Amino acid sequence: MKLLHTSDWHVGKTLKGRSRLDEQRAVLAEIVALAIDHEVDAVLIAGDVYENVAPTAETQQLVVRTLLQLARAGIDVVAIAGNHDHGPTFEAYRPLMGQVGIQLIGNVRPADKGGVCRLTARSTGEQAVVATLPFLSQRYAVRAAQVLTNTPAENVGAYDQHVRDVLANLTAPFGNQSVNLVMAHLTCIGGTMGGGEREAQSIMEYSVPAGIFPLDAHYVALGHLHRRQRLPAAAPVHYSGAPLAIDFGEQDNTNVVCLVEVAPDRPARVTDLPVSSGRRLRTITGTVDQLLADPDSYGDDFLRLRVTQPAYAGLREQVLEQLPNALEIRIDPQFSVNPHRPPRHDRLVRTPAQLFSDYCADAGVEDPRLNRLFDELADELAVSGRG
Repeated sequence: MKLLHTSDWHVGKTLKGRSRLDEQRAVLAEIVALAIDHEVDAVLIAGDVYENVAPTAETQQLVVRTLLQLARAGIDVVAIAGNHDHGPTFEAYRPLMGQVGIQLIGNVRPADKGGVCRLTARSTGEQAVVATLPFLSQRYAVRAAQVLTNTPAENVGAYDQHVRDVLANLTAPFGNQSVNLVMAHLTCIGGTMGGGEREAQSIMEYSVPAGIFPLDAHYVALGHLHRRQRLPAAAPVHYSGAPLAIDFGEQDNTNVVCLVEVAPDRPARVTDLPVSSGRRLRTITGTVDQLLADPDSYGDDFLRLRVTQPAYAGLREQVLEQLPNALEIRIDPQFSVNPHRPPRHDRLVRTPAQLFSDYCADAGVEDPRLNRLFDELADELAVSGRG
């Protein structure tokens, strides 16, 4: 059977206040097209469908329409909630979506109460068993009393053991004649973060070893870490990564979905399918003249600029006039710190003009026009008697 593994859509995520819904719409359309073109039997979405637990109506509409497009194409869908999603909302939609072949799992469930999904491949008639593990909060996994009294190492061990116990229950229905799949949203020790994850829910108490997954799992589809990677383990453990870089920390990631071809009697074969929709994120370093030398070369890319010269009045406006997609403009630290700042006791006897000059130097601003304007304002205040 053929499967498409994807995760971490983060639909509704903005970047520096800029909506990216059009990009997200294009990315999801591309994923649907890939699923149809490769005639997959099912799409596995391993969590973080949304950016936050209260997505807008427009955001929900985009996701629902995407899932329905897959269902109308005869493709089964299994989606679990990640740490950014609202599990109870997934559960509320579960009965309705189940009517059209979309299986949503928002909360951790035992195998006999919906924690295991069963699929029949339309292409081969093969049966698949999918053990589903939505994001499991550490505070849910480890009792509050233990959190308060245990050492961090003890809490890590408690979380690890709880996940093992849950997986043992979920994978008990695995059989020799079925395609055995695990889908989970969690952090595996040794995994490389993509750059945009919530670290507080990705490290320490939230980590488990990749060896936690059973040997008879034909494929383990993970979400949570945004970088595409396979982890060393007895079972094939894969993060598909995010199909769209969600911030500049992910600008160098490779955005893909995973095409998985698997049968009960042979190992999974995994092929990365590139996802090219969405704007590129780039960090550019240079002086203002260097940054503005060839504006057309940046295309529609979103930019993070590091300016290697002192700031001056109007710098930001000058840059944005030619580079409207510059979402962040910062002066390189070596040009924003004044190493020759006078001691505090010296500053107490300096004139207002000297103090203002010191302030500009401390802020990395080097613009004689500002000093002249300050002098003019100071003179006006002195003449008016308000100085």
